[in-house]
Amino acid sequence: MMSYKEAFRSLKNKKEGALVCFIVIGDPDYETSLKIAKTIVNAGADILELGLPFSDPIADGPSIQAADIRALNNGMNTDKVFEYIKELRKFTDVPIGLLSYYNLIYQYGMQKFYEKAFIMGVNSILVADMPIEESDSAVAHSEKNKIDTAFMISPITGNKRIKEITDKVTGFIYAVSRLGITGARRDLEKSTLNFIRRIRQFTNKPICVGFGISRPQHVRDIIKAGADGAIVGSAIVDIIARNLQNKDKMLKEIKIYVNQLKSATRI
Repeated sequence: MMSYKEAFRSLKNKKEGALVCFIVIGDPDYETSLKIAKTIVNAGADILELGLPFSDPIADGPSIQAADIRALNNGMNTDKVFEYIKELRKFTDVPIGLLSYYNLIYQYGMQKFYEKAFIMGVNSILVADMPIEESDSAVAHSEKNKIDTAFMISPITGNKRIKEITDKVTGFIYAVSRLGITGARRDLEKSTLNFIRRIRQFTNKPICVGFGISRPQHVRDIIKAGADGAIVGSAIVDIIARNLQNKDKMLKEIKIYVNQLKSATRI
């Protein structure tokens, strides 16, 4: 299993940024979701960020909300999420991050969740609704189970708080490109590029930018601005939603799209 440090070091040596692809585990169903993840890796993704299906994903827009509902309606739960990762680990050694909400981890049992995540081959866990002030327990469980931490920083995060957050990160910093919820956008705000540079003043740790990244030019721009990676999620989930009745077409479109995005990381 490749670590984040190994992945980012290798990419830096090749003068490439990281393409981080997000999907919801179990969307639209367990088997198809596995095929999607494998297709994404084969098409060039460097890191997988996998969402645990949740009924109230407050940070996510309509696309990912719908994906959560599809996965939940097909019987996905936390135990099946771990089985999914176990199966995926037979196929790839790229870093795998889990994106969850605290309620799911709390209900499962924090110690049990982190222990099982380590056993199944998870690299990092990002809890979208957990502020750093309440993260001591999660950080302790991460350290105990050799799992990296990832935290979000938004454009309105003050410099003092940016420093506090980056000090707790061991995996990568998730830079939220704009205010609001997830969702593909046509244009990348110029303020996002300045935001990347502002974070970089406080850390040399990997910075990956998400929320609204959907075009190769977006990826190219944020890598040139100093980010280490681009996180693309809603646009991939939209391809899934458009092709629910034609899985072959779905996988073909995802492969082409991810390949285009990866090409844009080569500066």
